[in-house]
Amino acid sequence: MKLRTIDNLDVRGKYVLLRDDFNVQIVDGAITDSFRIDQSMPTISALRAGGARIAICAHLGRPKGTRNMDFTLAPVAEYMKIPLIPDCLDKDFMANMKDGDVVLLENVRFYPGEEKNDPEFSAQLANGFDIFVNDAFAVSHRAHASTVGVAEILPSYAGKLLASEIEHLSAVMENPRRPLLSIVAGSKVSTKIGVLRALAKLSDTLIIGGALGTTFNYATGGRVGNSLYEADQKDTALGILEYAKENNCNVLLPLDKGVAKEFTPTATRTNKDFSEIQDDDIIIDAGIATTERDVAAIKSAATVIWNGTVGMAEWQPTWSYGSFAIANAIAEQTRAGKLESIVGGGDTVAALTACGVKDDITYVSTGGGAFLEFIEGRTLPGIAILESK
Repeated sequence: MKLRTIDNLDVRGKYVLLRDDFNVQIVDGAITDSFRIDQSMPTISALRAGGARIAICAHLGRPKGTRNMDFTLAPVAEYMKIPLIPDCLDKDFMANMKDGDVVLLENVRFYPGEEKNDPEFSAQLANGFDIFVNDAFAVSHRAHASTVGVAEILPSYAGKLLASEIEHLSAVMENPRRPLLSIVAGSKVSTKIGVLRALAKLSDTLIIGGALGTTFNYATGGRVGNSLYEADQKDTALGILEYAKENNCNVLLPLDKGVAKEFTPTATRTNKDFSEIQDDDIIIDAGIATTERDVAAIKSAATVIWNGTVGMAEWQPTWSYGSFAIANAIAEQTRAGKLESIVGGGDTVAALTACGVKDDITYVSTGGGAFLEFIEGRTLPGIAILESK
């Protein structure tokens, strides 16, 4: 896949509409994780150095097309130390911009036309700009006005972050170092059927964990107690296991689980094999035997793709055991030069951050849904429109 990029692009004196992904967690007005913002800085710096006049377009949360100030981007503007334009369709600020200036437009999802990819809204958003740059991989699987609509109007290019995402993910999908181990967890089989099949075909070994793994255990006759799982996905799970077998992929399902009698961060943890799980047990984390086996699999791999924590990793320290062990094992092998590691998904990246090992991973993707859809092989509208003809 070859994209039009900002490399060697003349932007001096040009008005550039830059789509970034600043959908970060904000608590009491403060940003708790600036990873996505920080990853966007190389593109912003390059455009500034080139003399562009930059207006950043972004969203936060799901205001559902209304001006809900609970989702204002003001904390992001404050963090970046740049002006916030209160309305993303306002153009008055442009007359006073100088080369290298940067402003942040207020939440583009305050308008219903954004998620509808409304042509009129796209035209209003693009009006006055010379160039569109998309650097928001995490939303490029959405055909929205700020990812596709404006790209149909303005000369459009991929920013450095987006181009880097595609380069790294394409390399591991097309020619990975083997053995390739994929670790997929999360809550629902129904939302990950495509990616599970894609990875079952690509991988040498596939670990299925979390509530996802619980559904697979249920499908294969395991006891799951009062836990989160999808009974209606039994046949789907069995079908994926058969598909993996046909493609010579070794699937590793949970052997045991960390369980409790109540679903709370402070609940007392007990480790149980599946045969020991009672009807009132709630599975909250991977078990000890499962984790030891998963760590051994990581140490035998040359490439690891990881998406999805295998338990409630945010409930530290009791229920983060499995996810943190995986994070630390991947980081240790990567630091030693024995492993190429690709990690994506908000909760998964948060686990890396909590362990202090994010910088040790070969590549950390800013995408969640986009990360999975790219691996699945789907066409991402916001990226397809940037491909060189």
